[in-house]
Amino acid sequence: MPPTPPPPPPHGEPPAEAVKPLLRGILVVRALSDADGRASIGALVRTTGLARATLDRIVATLARMGYVRLTGHDAVLTPRLMELGNAYLSASRLPGRLGPLAERLADELDESVSLAVPDGDGIRFVHQSTRRRAMSLTFRIGDLLPAERTAPGPLIAAGWTGEEWERWRARRAADPEDRGFPAVPPRDDKAAHGVRTGHARRFEELAARAREDGWALDDQLIEPGLIALSVPLRTPSAPRAGEPVCVVSVVSHTSRHSAASLRETLLPRLRAAVAGMERELARPAAGPAAGEPAAGRLPGEGRSGLASWTGASKQELGREFIESLARGLTVPTAFGEGRDALTLSAVAEATGLARATARRALITLEHLGHVTAAPDRTFRLTPRVLSLGFPALSRTTLPQIAAPHLAALAGRVQDSASLAVLVGDDVQYTARVATRRIMNVNITTGTRFPAYATSMGRVLLAALLDELPYDALVARLARAGPRPLTRHTVTAPAELAALLDGVRRAGYALVDEELEEGLRSIAVPVVDGTGTVVAALNVAMHTSRRDVGACLAEVLPELRATAARLEADLDVAGRFTRVPTV
Repeated sequence: MPPTPPPPPPHGEPPAEAVKPLLRGILVVRALSDADGRASIGALVRTTGLARATLDRIVATLARMGYVRLTGHDAVLTPRLMELGNAYLSASRLPGRLGPLAERLADELDESVSLAVPDGDGIRFVHQSTRRRAMSLTFRIGDLLPAERTAPGPLIAAGWTGEEWERWRARRAADPEDRGFPAVPPRDDKAAHGVRTGHARRFEELAARAREDGWALDDQLIEPGLIALSVPLRTPSAPRAGEPVCVVSVVSHTSRHSAASLRETLLPRLRAAVAGMERELARPAAGPAAGEPAAGRLPGEGRSGLASWTGASKQELGREFIESLARGLTVPTAFGEGRDALTLSAVAEATGLARATARRALITLEHLGHVTAAPDRTFRLTPRVLSLGFPALSRTTLPQIAAPHLAALAGRVQDSASLAVLVGDDVQYTARVATRRIMNVNITTGTRFPAYATSMGRVLLAALLDELPYDALVARLARAGPRPLTRHTVTAPAELAALLDGVRRAGYALVDEELEEGLRSIAVPVVDGTGTVVAALNVAMHTSRRDVGACLAEVLPELRATAARLEADLDVAGRFTRVPTV
C-alpha cells in the first residue's frame, strides 16, 4: 500500500495573495523528500498531480538554485537545500546551544540522546547523539513521528487544547496505520484495529500522567526492542515561560534496559542534564552585528545581487525559470541565530526582496505551516521547514556530496578525478570518476595506497602539521617504513617531511611517477566548516597527457574551484549534522 499523502495545510484553501508557483515548488520538494531525495520526473508528475510542463519549469528553477540536480530522468535533492532547515535550526538555537550538552550526556550514559520539538500533532527530531553499535537508531534530523508512539509525545500533548485533541483524533481515524509517517514502521492490523475501536484513549491517559510526573516513557511503541525516557525542557523567557521548548530523550534497547530500569537508573541524571540545558538556553543570544546579512545563502553576490541573479537566470532560461519561486524560497534564509523573530521589513531587508514580494511569500509559507505569525507582527520559522528535504539529506556522506563535483571536474579536464581520506598510513579512495580512454588510470573505490607516494596522501599528511610538531611527523613517517615503489619514489623520512611542509604552504601536491611509472597526479585538500582537512581531491593522468607546467596551469585551477564548490556543499550539510567521510 503506498504511503498516505501528507495532510492538507491547516488553514484550508490558500489565500488569494498566496504565491502559486511557491506552493507548487514546495509541493515538488516535499514529494522528493518523501521519496527519500530522488524520484523520476514521471513519478513526480503522478505524485504531485502537476502538468509535465509545469513540473519541468519547477525542477529547472530548483536546479538553477542548486537545490536539485538532474541525473538522467531523475531529479535528486542536493545538500544545498539543507540551508532552509539550517535556518530553522539556527534560529531555534537548540542544536547549537544544546547539542554539545546532549553529546556529553550520551557519552556519560553510553546511550543515544535526542532532542525533539512539537510539529502539529507529531514530534520532529532536531538533534541526535547516537552510539556506535550494531543495533543503532535510524531516525534522522527532521523526521516526523506520531506523538502517540513516542516518549516526547505525552509530554507535548499534556499542554494541548481541546481543538488540538480533536485534530489528533481526526488524524488517527483517517490514518490508523500511520502510513503518513514514513519514518516509522506502520502499525500492524491488530494495533490499527485498536486505534479504530477507541484504544487510542490510552494516549490521553499517558498525557495526563506525563503532566503530573514531568517525564514519559516509550515502551516499544514504535517497534519491538526500542525504549525511551523523556523529560521536557522548558523555556525560561517570556512570553512562553514554562512551556516545553523541546523534549530531551534517552533512547535504548531492551537488551540493555527494561523500560522500568531505564527510568529508575537514568531519570535523575536526565533531569539534572535538562536543568543544565535550561540554564544554557537562558543565556542571551548574541545577535548579528549591525549590517550583517542573514545566516542563509542567496544566489548572486549577496542579497543585493538577488535581483541581478534572478534577472540573469530568467534571461538565460526564459520561461523555464520561475522568478517568484526562486524569490519565495529565499525567505527562510533570512532567519538564523539572533534572528528568530523578524518583522516583514526585516525579512525584506535581509533578502533584498521588495516588501510586497516578501509579504506574499510569508503569507504562502504561513499557509503551508512553515512560518507562524505573532501578534507583535513578527514571523518565526516552524519545525515544518525541516520537511523540505532535511531528513533525506541529513545522512548524506562526503562521497555522495562529492560525486557530482567529481563528474563535472573529470568532464572538464578529461582525466580521472578522485576523492580520498587518510586511513592510518594509507589513503583510501572513497569516490572516483574515470574518463573514457583507451589507456586509463585503473583505480577503484576502496583501493588503498601508501600515503607518502601519492598526491592525495601528501595533502592529507601535510595537514597533520597543524597538530604535530615537525619532528613528530618525521618520526611517524619513519615508522611507516617508506619503500621505493618506482625509481622516483621519495622514501627518506626527513626528505618526505620537507616535501610535506612545502605542500602545506603551497596548498597542493604534485606527485610524478612515484606510485607507478607513467602516472602523474595533482591534489588539493578538502576542508570542512571548522577548517579541518577531511579529504583530498585529485586528478590523475598518464605523463604523456600533460607536463608538470600544464598540470599547474590547466588542472590546478580546476581542482581548486571544484574543492571550493564541494566545501560549500559540505559546509551546508555539516552545519548541524555529522557528514561521514566514507
